[in-house]
Amino acid sequence: MGLKTYGTMAVDWEERIDFDRLRKERLARAKEHLAKSEMGALLCFDMNNVRYISATHIGTWAQDKISRFTLLSRGAEPILWDFGSAARHHAQNCSWLGERSRAGIPLMRGAMSPEMGRAEDVAKKIKVELEKLNLHREPVGVDVVEPAVLFALQKEGLKIVDGQELMSNVRVIKTQDEISLLNHSAAMVDAAYHDLYRAMKPGMRENEAVGLVAKRLYDLGSEYVEGVNAISGERCSPHPHVFSDRMLRPGDPVYYDILHSYMGYRTCYYRTFAIGSASRALNDAYKRCRDYLDAAIELVRPGRTTAEIASVWPKAQEFGFPDEEAAFALQMGHGIGLAIWEKPMISRLVSLEHSYEIKPGMVFALETFWPSKDGWSAARIEEEVVVTATGHEIITRFPAEKLLVCGVPYVTVDGPLETTRELEPPPNQDVKNMIAASARSEVGAR
Repeated sequence: MGLKTYGTMAVDWEERIDFDRLRKERLARAKEHLAKSEMGALLCFDMNNVRYISATHIGTWAQDKISRFTLLSRGAEPILWDFGSAARHHAQNCSWLGERSRAGIPLMRGAMSPEMGRAEDVAKKIKVELEKLNLHREPVGVDVVEPAVLFALQKEGLKIVDGQELMSNVRVIKTQDEISLLNHSAAMVDAAYHDLYRAMKPGMRENEAVGLVAKRLYDLGSEYVEGVNAISGERCSPHPHVFSDRMLRPGDPVYYDILHSYMGYRTCYYRTFAIGSASRALNDAYKRCRDYLDAAIELVRPGRTTAEIASVWPKAQEFGFPDEEAAFALQMGHGIGLAIWEKPMISRLVSLEHSYEIKPGMVFALETFWPSKDGWSAARIEEEVVVTATGHEIITRFPAEKLLVCGVPYVTVDGPLETTRELEPPPNQDVKNMIAASARSEVGAR
């Protein structure tokens, strides 16, 4: 294991996560990419981009409000406009910002109507700063923005271009401290899965499992439990992507996706279990799901491509969908960092024709799915992978090599009930060889 798991406190006797270094290196990457672009400045409203550039945070309640914005101009330090008193807090407590933390309120996603003039106020603030640097005639990259603010910026004579793509490229390679934070965030989910494994039994409801996970994560220091997909029984296929109040029953499959953030850095982390016992069909699906995942992980190293990874996964028609768009996200890879989905995106939908080179410092999740032959159960597994200089390291450590069975063991008059059944490979067909042969054929054809 190359990556270390640190404690959460700063100490004088060990070098741990260095937040000052984190702030400086993130900002340096943004400045470097901006300098190489056509843009004179970058205006960000996306809270993850605002945090990346300004190293500020006011709580996840603001995540979807588009109410905070930061301007990074070529050759200058970032300016942050924040929500009321939060701006004063940053000025007093964030030495790297100081007086460049200011109050600024846009339309609050339409809560303030156009005649209140908030959009025009935002645009004027930006124009004034750009004029000071003689950058007001240069293109301004914007990531996400309310339409009224966009129109007001254009009315001020500013040329607005796509800044989202630039910030996506900035964030694709993680710094040393970002990787440490992602590793710690995943370790917290390891603990939540251990608690789930011990707690699950017939009668427990999906929403109770969600509550158990959320409490464990918040107790460990999570700042945001974004979501816990808890999917059981006949809800497993097709995957609905949302939990319910369904009760777990003996023989049920159940899979979870746990998404939370520690210091802003996220997880996307699936595991599948069986309650009390596992059917032959579910065990078969789990093995198939794991084989596709392992085939993808085996390819992760610098110099390989997202097309090569996507090519080892089955076509949509092979597991019951008409096309890749309909099956999107069931066999998938995606970067992970301050957001759940970052570059690189890996899918048969886009990667075979638009390949992306894998580089050291990338961190992405790989997730696979396979439906059972019984028509209702299914398996879903996901691992988070750090690309190293020579290969990769997996940071999601809760056991998933084989299907785990939860709940009190059942005992018959003849002894313990068999909980899983090992399956023989399909006649004359080894799944792993089939995957490898299919991938070689597809990559070769391209």
